[in-house]
Amino acid sequence: MLPGTRALRTFEAAGRHLNFTRAADEVGLTPAAVSYQIKEIEDQLGLVLFARSSRSIQLTPAGAVVFEATVQALEALQGAVGRARRMARGARELRVSLTPRFATNWLLPRLSQLRAAHPAIELTFDINDEVRDFDTDDVDLAIRFGSGRYPQLHAERLFEAVIAPVCSPKLISAGGEPKSPEALFDHTLCHVECYTEGMLWPNWRMWMAAAGIDAFDDSRCVAFSDTSHVVEAVTDGGAVGLVDLAMIKNELAEGRLVRLFDIGVSLGGDYAYHLVYPESASKDPRILVFSHWMLAEVGRAKAVSLATPAD
Repeated sequence: MLPGTRALRTFEAAGRHLNFTRAADEVGLTPAAVSYQIKEIEDQLGLVLFARSSRSIQLTPAGAVVFEATVQALEALQGAVGRARRMARGARELRVSLTPRFATNWLLPRLSQLRAAHPAIELTFDINDEVRDFDTDDVDLAIRFGSGRYPQLHAERLFEAVIAPVCSPKLISAGGEPKSPEALFDHTLCHVECYTEGMLWPNWRMWMAAAGIDAFDDSRCVAFSDTSHVVEAVTDGGAVGLVDLAMIKNELAEGRLVRLFDIGVSLGGDYAYHLVYPESASKDPRILVFSHWMLAEVGRAKAVSLATPAD
């Protein structure tokens, strides 16, 4: 008899982490429950899978063989389920993976236009900050920020991220609009701290350098892991934040946030938002329609942005 899928997932997590506590956090069990489940698997198979000591665990030679097969089996099963779900959705439904902020601030406000132009396509969304795997997850295409260089995937460049400072109207009402970058020194400055494919997301030190201030002390800056936390801190009125302008268009248009200065920074190079899908699906009519529509919308948005200063 072989262990069930749930038990194999626990074993795979324990073998990958070589730590019952970290495996427990991943699979939603207690360390004691993980240890008990591993012992049950060993008894069921008649094999010792882990060599245990007071400080660590290691896979035995037999455990390494079973671990490798378990990884392959779970990946194959997950991939098959993903393909089966795509088949079950039929030929009309197109499932798009994208982040919550991109969905709220860019795609969803334009969705009625797409549906009016292409009523035959049924769109569903996987709204999540996690990067999905086309081989195993139930998605047809994704909108990702990065270099666009992904093996076996086709990437259409949409637009780059321009990072600039914003504040709340309440901050301006209380003390007036800052007249120079140096005036920001008196405010709480916050930003997102993360890496995209090894590249550091623009922070206050980078923005100050672009503004001509090289000797900037960023020790008092507040770093968050997510843009929504920066937006929340700024909206409350007590901070000035660095954010991706394209992802706060609603807040800017409605006057809930105000852009400060005309200086923006980006990651540069090929780093931008991309529409991504498997090369094997490059002739899928649903994907082609959606891709052409997205690129046309990006072109219209750029034209409006360029025309605005002249109006």
